[in-house]
Amino acid sequence: MRHVAARGGRLAPQAQRGIANLARIAGDFPAALTAASTLTWKSRRHRVRGDILWPQGNFTAATQALRDGRAEAEQHNAPGERAIAQTRLALVTAFTDPDRAGEEIALARQYLEPLDQRATVLHLQVAGLVRDAGTDDHGIADRVAVLRAQIDVASLPWLTPLLETALAFHHAVRGAEDDLAAAMTRLRDATASGDFSYFVDIAHYMAGLPLTAPSSTHWIDAEETVRTRWRTLVTARQARLQRSGQ
Repeated sequence: MRHVAARGGRLAPQAQRGIANLARIAGDFPAALTAASTLTWKSRRHRVRGDILWPQGNFTAATQALRDGRAEAEQHNAPGERAIAQTRLALVTAFTDPDRAGEEIALARQYLEPLDQRATVLHLQVAGLVRDAGTDDHGIADRVAVLRAQIDVASLPWLTPLLETALAFHHAVRGAEDDLAAAMTRLRDATASGDFSYFVDIAHYMAGLPLTAPSSTHWIDAEETVRTRWRTLVTARQARLQRSGQ
């Protein structure tokens, strides 16, 4: 990818994006952010940046990046990229503001309707789970089972860690320790290759638990800062549900 990117040909933007994405998948977020700083519109700079920032718990910056990506896609008349950016934005919003997330999810569905983007459709369903996390009246267990089957049939294993992280968030909010432990076991199994293993860290942070093994993740900010952001997200959702009587 570095060779292709350095040559500056037709495939250079995709190669540049690939370098940034591989660093993110490996959990080397500083390297991913450095690579992302070289990207252009053609290499989807804002979406890549958003994907790097939200695992840090930096949802404000991630939201802005994804809004910028959506606006740039509209400017360049790229409906597929607009739908992807909007779906990522819906996921980020689902973590922080479940009330507003309904609007973002609805807009993403509208963008996706005329397109053939199976992975993005499933990604949006995960966003719906995150929006409803902590509640017991949305059939979350059944929705997760269906999503697991759809991800398997579509051969999209990279979505499994995200799905299990969403489920871990749900169980952490509810304080369901046994269910949370099971989700974390599945999450470790899904990331055993090392790819996306930062989601295991995030699950521990959400639950307020210490890591059970040394982590290979390199965060942009201090680990304790990332941990606090994710734990605060859980306690904020718990407080919201208590106020609403759920």
